[in-house]
Amino acid sequence: IMGQFDHPNVIHLEGVVTKSSPVMIITEFMENGSLDTFLRQNDGQFTVIQLVGMLRGIASGMKYLADMNYVHRDLAARNILVNSNLVCKVSDFGLSRFLEDDTSDPTYTSALGGKIPIRWTAPEAIQYRKFTSASDVWSYGIVMWEVMSYGERPYWDMTNQDVINAIEQDYRLPPPMDCPSALHQLMLDCWQKDRNNRPKYSQIVNNLDKMIRNPNTLKAMTPLSSGVHLPLLDRSIPDFSTFSSVDEWLDAIKMGQYKENFANSNFSTFDVVSQMTMDDILGVGVTLAGHQKKILNSVQMMRAQLNQIQSVEV
Repeated sequence: IMGQFDHPNVIHLEGVVTKSSPVMIITEFMENGSLDTFLRQNDGQFTVIQLVGMLRGIASGMKYLADMNYVHRDLAARNILVNSNLVCKVSDFGLSRFLEDDTSDPTYTSALGGKIPIRWTAPEAIQYRKFTSASDVWSYGIVMWEVMSYGERPYWDMTNQDVINAIEQDYRLPPPMDCPSALHQLMLDCWQKDRNNRPKYSQIVNNLDKMIRNPNTLKAMTPLSSGVHLPLLDRSIPDFSTFSSVDEWLDAIKMGQYKENFANSNFSTFDVVSQMTMDDILGVGVTLAGHQKKILNSVQMMRAQLNQIQSVEV
């Protein structure tokens, strides 16, 4: 399959070795390896325009594959390779599904006829094995989320079954930290339940090109109080109203080591904590980027839950 592809955003096949075992595929060398690992290693190091440039490359490669009537089925940041110029190339054309069959990795879940990467897969592909370019577009939306969150795991530590149930109930991933609303809206478009309503890759490429040409369109962030957040609550973060104290909440999100920091800075009630900004989180002494993200994400969800409760009371 790979031998027939020729596009700057699709990995180039150099040759195959069949005379020895195991059989080997030789491709062009991609200095920065897989996109998910590369982003985690460079958390927060790129401008929004650079990230959009990566997304544009991936979309361009996928448009080419779709135009060739090729359905990838396993589009995810782990299957995108990055070279020394930050050019992203689509790779792993379905091979991993066969290679991974004997693994205990929960990324691929057994289903009739093979293994499916649940977190990246469109609902109709999970339910009916209906794989199309439109189901690849759903996966592309998840890749967008992975890129904008610097390699965060989609749906965090929710189980695959919880993810399936949440999607069925119209839950969608919230915008990553500092993600422009135009990009999150494009993700939501890719995650339309009806596959006919999802954008085509040509529209996605055009959309991203416009953003690159007009960077001002990337300045607006999704306001946390906006209604779009209500169906997006992260179910892996417990309902804060079940906790009797901020300490209990910190324990629940596995950030208990910061209890004293919060208490010493007078962040001792949910009302106060729910208004915390990234500066506040830095101010209490949380210096690790991963911990900052985790706490901020939970604070945002807390704020959304508070807004929901208040709007119900009104």
